[in-house]
Amino acid sequence: MKNFKIYHFLLLLLLIFSCNKEELLKEDVNSIEVNNLVERTSQVKASGQSTLRAGLKSIGSGVMMQAFYWDVPAGGTWWDHLNTKVADWSTAGFSSIWLPPVSKAQNGAYSMGYDPFDYYDFGEYNQKGSIETRFGSKNELLTLINSAHQNGLNVIADIVINHNSGGDSEQNIFTGGSTYTDFNPASGLFNRSQYDFHPNDFHSNDSGSFGGFADLCHDKVWVQDWLWNRTNSVAKYYMNDIGFDGWRFDYVKGFEPWVVKNWTNAVGGFAVGEYWDANVNTLDWWTTQSGASAFDFACYYKMRDAFGNNDLTYLNGDMLWKRNGKKAVTFVANHDTNEIVSDSKLLAYAYILTHEGYPTIFYRDYEEWLDKTSLKNLIWIHNNLASGTTSILHVDDNEYIARRNGNNAAGLVVYINNTTSWKERWIQTNWSSTTIKDYTGHSNWQPVTQSGKWVKIQAPPKSYSVWSVK
Repeated sequence: MKNFKIYHFLLLLLLIFSCNKEELLKEDVNSIEVNNLVERTSQVKASGQSTLRAGLKSIGSGVMMQAFYWDVPAGGTWWDHLNTKVADWSTAGFSSIWLPPVSKAQNGAYSMGYDPFDYYDFGEYNQKGSIETRFGSKNELLTLINSAHQNGLNVIADIVINHNSGGDSEQNIFTGGSTYTDFNPASGLFNRSQYDFHPNDFHSNDSGSFGGFADLCHDKVWVQDWLWNRTNSVAKYYMNDIGFDGWRFDYVKGFEPWVVKNWTNAVGGFAVGEYWDANVNTLDWWTTQSGASAFDFACYYKMRDAFGNNDLTYLNGDMLWKRNGKKAVTFVANHDTNEIVSDSKLLAYAYILTHEGYPTIFYRDYEEWLDKTSLKNLIWIHNNLASGTTSILHVDDNEYIARRNGNNAAGLVVYINNTTSWKERWIQTNWSSTTIKDYTGHSNWQPVTQSGKWVKIQAPPKSYSVWSVK
């Protein structure tokens, strides 16, 4: 027995000294963090695998609301403000809301969240100059998410994991100087050091850094564990405890597609990446490699050029929705870019809300800048008529007509007119000897299609019409 104890003592010493300094320090922190989490949070689901929450609309269908814009009012009121909107948004036909980054960032109460510091502080710790985030407190966030769920809406988290900000300065053995890579958040969770950023002992860089911020290294096991593998990882905590249903990944150019793939493999949920590139081949490649959807920047820039140059033939160009509509998230504006001319924005929304893809509506367009009644009408059309494949029937500088062929439903024909006068055109539908009408109400025609399915339709100046069976 004595020899047996000595053997185990020597084995323990060998294991201890085989660990490097970084691993020992992190193991100590790890034990503290687990204890802290148990004291502060509800029990985390061990599996980490999520199914659709009961009563929620199907995410990826319907319409997404981008529920913020750059520099929304500070003062911790935004979550409460959104809480007053979710019932109307659900009634209007939205299926999900996309929130800005919810955790405490370097600029505290003034930050829009894209300079993340403590992934587990949702407005409850006094750090970075404030307790609440710009948007409010943790309790207000939980109330908002609960209210959204009660109204059938999925809630999408904005995930910023390319870079971090707000760390303390430390002497960095990999750069030979000082770097702001010493992260000791008040939550006590996911401490980071120079070993977790580029350059480090694994490699000097990955796909790209951003804005001079500390660039997180996703190849390190410690980082992977805290982002998605552990039972209290960012991904599993956000889904199982906070209540998020999906993910919008910020600046995915900065890291490899497998990061998003591993994240969603660990927790599930709808995922869309911000790969800011107009090259449809690149977008198609990224969605294939990551398994996630992507914002259709190819579509966005084609619409910008079409309406900005008064040449709708740009809409003939290749777009992600034409390659794979199930992986394309289409949009007209967002918090970063708003280049489509204002008097053409409704025409652009008529385009994305009648075509394939998962359309997103920008908060300010819906709530402030455009006619809400018109947008609600287009959302209804999208949810009730826009199904099946797409056939482009006619396009020239001023007119664009396309047909959705229906998927066990009637489908539709959309007519976009970019001129200053009414336009009419004969087109071939999928309907024979059938009365049709314009579901926008812009035209009062109710023509009957010929036996050969041809019919004349019209569209008002600088506007659109959407036709389907009466």
